[in-house]
Amino acid sequence: MKITGFETIPIRGRAMILKMFTDEGLVGYGEPMNYAHWRPVAQAVDDMAEYLVGRDPLQIEDHWQAMFRSSYSRSMPILVGALSGIEMAMWDVFGKAVGMPVWKLLGGSVRRRVRVYTGTGGTTPEGCAESAMRAVEAGFSAVKMGGSPGPVRFVDTPKAIDSMVARVAAVREAVGDEVDIAIDLHRRFSPTMAAVFVKEVEPLRPLFAEEPCHPENNEPLLALSRSTTVPIATGERHLTRWSFREVIEREMCAILQPDIRHSGGIMELKKIATMAEIHNMAIAPHNAAGPVGVAASVHVVATIPNLLICEGGHNRGQGLFNTPLTLKDGFIELPTEPGLGVDMEDDAIAAVRDDSFELRGMFWHEDDGSFADY
Repeated sequence: MKITGFETIPIRGRAMILKMFTDEGLVGYGEPMNYAHWRPVAQAVDDMAEYLVGRDPLQIEDHWQAMFRSSYSRSMPILVGALSGIEMAMWDVFGKAVGMPVWKLLGGSVRRRVRVYTGTGGTTPEGCAESAMRAVEAGFSAVKMGGSPGPVRFVDTPKAIDSMVARVAAVREAVGDEVDIAIDLHRRFSPTMAAVFVKEVEPLRPLFAEEPCHPENNEPLLALSRSTTVPIATGERHLTRWSFREVIEREMCAILQPDIRHSGGIMELKKIATMAEIHNMAIAPHNAAGPVGVAASVHVVATIPNLLICEGGHNRGQGLFNTPLTLKDGFIELPTEPGLGVDMEDDAIAAVRDDSFELRGMFWHEDDGSFADY
């Protein structure tokens, strides 16, 4: 079997679908990183295609090593994002070639189903509570909310802190103690404010506090982890196992959140999880974009012992996949179709195609107009 070409299609929701074609008629699907930068990622896929076309798609590790190690800098997000999507498509073709779901090829499952959570919205306490309740009514036993709906000052006022905490408290009161609440700080908090906020929400017993610090800022992450009983999570912006190495070896947090779309793909996510397992750290993959990445993550985490939970339960390929992922009681059932099980018709893809460009992460403080971290 040989690779004959690739196609990338940007779709709604900061996502992109990659199709890999072969001379035996098998089509592999993957999801490279998009996040409003789909055009350079698509170009990177085209560049990598010059090496891959004519080669065996089942030589996955060989191709991954060649493409990753041949770049001038191994940690270029655009390149690793493209590589991640290509690697997923190779695994999809592999599964289809042998008639098995990818999780079986990775050593088989260690669980019957995968627990998932969904994100919720709202700016006021009432709005946050209503959004969380809708998620619970839809079948989720865990939700994730933002720590703040707007920018946070390096040292903010007591009123601002109380307002942020009130939103979390309203959600806890609404959903009760049987539903888990994760809080995403979106790296918009300074280390100082992250410590203050996490201390304030500690009595509300969140599942975890996500991204309290910039990914380049490891020492404050370690200090925060050691100062609180709230599990600290990070990793959605880290690339490959090398980026996670220090965080894991120094046990700087409790939970790692690699995103399969730009951390290196299926096997790289499994390798990161294995490194974390040695240090008793849990995995909670980040999936805030398209459903192919969610499906690929489900295949991987079905095979690892240190899974906490997986993001993306709301995005299961409804209306896009021929066989959408099945949600029941807050869990996604393991796919049984060969490969990733994400086959889709061209007209379904065309219906959600989105070639528009919009810069995201643009945030300003209202009082003085200075730029703020999104």
